[in-house]
Amino acid sequence: MFRLALDKIPTHVFRTYDIRGNTLTDLTADLVHDVGVALGSEALSQGEKTMIVARDGRLSGPSLFAALKAGLLSTGCNLIDIGIVPSPLLYFATKTLSAHSGIMLTGSHNPRDDNGIKTVIAGNTLTEDQVQGVLRRIQARQGVSGQGQETQYTGIIQDYIADVSARFHFKKKLKIVVDAGNGVGAVVAPTLYEKMGCEVTPLFCEVDGHFPNHHPDPSKPENLKVLIETVKKIKADVGLAFDGDADRLGVITPAGKMIYPDRQLMLFARAALKRNPGRKVVFDVKCSKLLGEVIEESGGIPILYKTGHSLIKKKMLEEDAILAGEMSGHLFFRENWYGFDDGLYSGMRLLEILSEADQNLDAIFASIPDSVSTPELNVLIPDAEKYAYLEQLKQHVDFPGAKIVTIDGLRVEFPEGWGLVRCSNTTPMLTLRFEAQDEVSLRRIMQQFKTLMLRYKPDLQIDFI
Repeated sequence: MFRLALDKIPTHVFRTYDIRGNTLTDLTADLVHDVGVALGSEALSQGEKTMIVARDGRLSGPSLFAALKAGLLSTGCNLIDIGIVPSPLLYFATKTLSAHSGIMLTGSHNPRDDNGIKTVIAGNTLTEDQVQGVLRRIQARQGVSGQGQETQYTGIIQDYIADVSARFHFKKKLKIVVDAGNGVGAVVAPTLYEKMGCEVTPLFCEVDGHFPNHHPDPSKPENLKVLIETVKKIKADVGLAFDGDADRLGVITPAGKMIYPDRQLMLFARAALKRNPGRKVVFDVKCSKLLGEVIEESGGIPILYKTGHSLIKKKMLEEDAILAGEMSGHLFFRENWYGFDDGLYSGMRLLEILSEADQNLDAIFASIPDSVSTPELNVLIPDAEKYAYLEQLKQHVDFPGAKIVTIDGLRVEFPEGWGLVRCSNTTPMLTLRFEAQDEVSLRRIMQQFKTLMLRYKPDLQIDFI
């Protein structure tokens, strides 16, 4: 039943909220088959007899998808294959089709040779304990045997577009640029926005796992250069960018300014709390301190929490929050939607606000508090070392007068700004972000972090200052 020898299992690919790794060395077809066996067995143990499956456009997709399905079917679990679609459509399928469990094979925004598995069982996204449970099942050879049946459903894109578009009415025609980054969002985004009456200029809207134009990660400014140029050239109302599986949104204003997701959340929170005062909004430790202030000023309750799309989603449900999001671009709406992370739907919410406004997007965001901040910054560190290293930093941090937040990594809040260092859940990286009231304060905080980090690991390649 299980194909991979116990001593060949790369345990490090079983991460905090998904299973992800390099397909040339770790996430092989044999491992993906065994993950299918474990997930099928787990679903059946919870009374879930059918799994919906989908994949993105990665080059490794066809072979790994076949292995995943073979593993699932060998347990007696039935499959509904909805094809090559964005992750939000897999989540949408678990909300609207007969099955409430599903698996998405996607590398998201990771490097080209990576791939991964995101899982929903009985309506719940797997988090760290459940992901480790999958690993334990494989190690213990705890799988069930059977013969499942596979069917195909080809209508999920049409279902999704019909459902989303029925929820909105734009009050004016908008001119937009859509950059899919050759990711799988290309099969939905242009059609969805055109249906709403938008004049759409598509960029890189052909699914291509080589990612020949730029990497599909809208959180990195270097990936948005062509989008910015195009928005300014054609005088578009907005530019929308998506990551590889379209569960994250990037936004460019008419002036070519990149709007980070925490500032997007400020706009969305204002709108949602105006209709639903007193409700909670959840956001992660990488977000601006100003976000919490905007939520309070708008009559809401801010909840700071750990980074991770499944962790944020779980916290949102626990707190009965109306809205949630994280700095990476995962945004979750429970007002007028199903509460899963969906860059395509987030784009619709932004376009709705824009269609109702007398001002352009730059003027709208000019009314929202701003600061001097960095994007997400990365420092390479081996996966095997990063967690112990971060614990060392926590134990020896000494910033007099600062507030220390350790809910996820090390966030140090000064009167004039803050800095954060945490372990990436998906890559061998430390992730950092900084914010301050002015450029001088920002650089001072960055230098303090650099000094601390090099004190305990002098060989780190730190080039953010």
